[in-house]
Amino acid sequence: MKTSEAIPNARNRLLAALAPADRALLAPYLRESRLKQGLVLHEAGSLIDQVYFPESGMISLLAVMTAGNGVETATVGREGAVGVMVGLGGRIAIGRAVVQLEGMFAHLAVGPFQKAMSDSSTLRGLLARYNDTQTMLVYQVAGCNALHQVSARLCRWLLQTHDRGDGDIIPLTQEFLAEMLGVQRTTVSMLAKELQEDGLIDYRRGRIEISNRKGLEARACECYETARTSIDRLFDMDGG
Repeated sequence: MKTSEAIPNARNRLLAALAPADRALLAPYLRESRLKQGLVLHEAGSLIDQVYFPESGMISLLAVMTAGNGVETATVGREGAVGVMVGLGGRIAIGRAVVQLEGMFAHLAVGPFQKAMSDSSTLRGLLARYNDTQTMLVYQVAGCNALHQVSARLCRWLLQTHDRGDGDIIPLTQEFLAEMLGVQRTTVSMLAKELQEDGLIDYRRGRIEISNRKGLEARACECYETARTSIDRLFDMDGG
């Protein structure tokens, strides 16, 4: 993992929305690293020691069972952050955070982040609103997992991942997809084949290429648009 100082012009939407004075509180402590797919940032029940702001790539948050298996409850890309609850009083991770798509991530240690939060009411306000939005989206995904067909959930998931990536090719295996969706690998294989036959994706081992985004949007469940609208509303409120 290569680490350098974070770039001055934030590519993360949440960092870019900060007032200059609030950005100045974080800037001296922010570092930038390229993180590999599959890297676990924290486990459920562990102490959170870093706050991550994706600039490219994506992080998945998973609810973890006793046996160690899990299901995705949220995804975070360049529109958000992972670990901001440490500035709002929480320090214990309630789920597993894993890098789903390799990319660049700005990050800083918990101590300076908490200090910045205590020093700025506007920073606390923005990140509290973001945390509320993220919590709402976790509830949305919980309902989605219980009520919507796997095929619609898969299309929603592919669209969200496509939004956070840097192109039409998503480097993911069927095993990884199955874990994120909480289904068997054979189910993912069958659904991916159907989407490929209908010309919506091109699937080869370890990679998915989005061929027809409009077609995926037509098949995705309502949760995709709900999530996108909720995030946009947050930044419209804050002028970002």
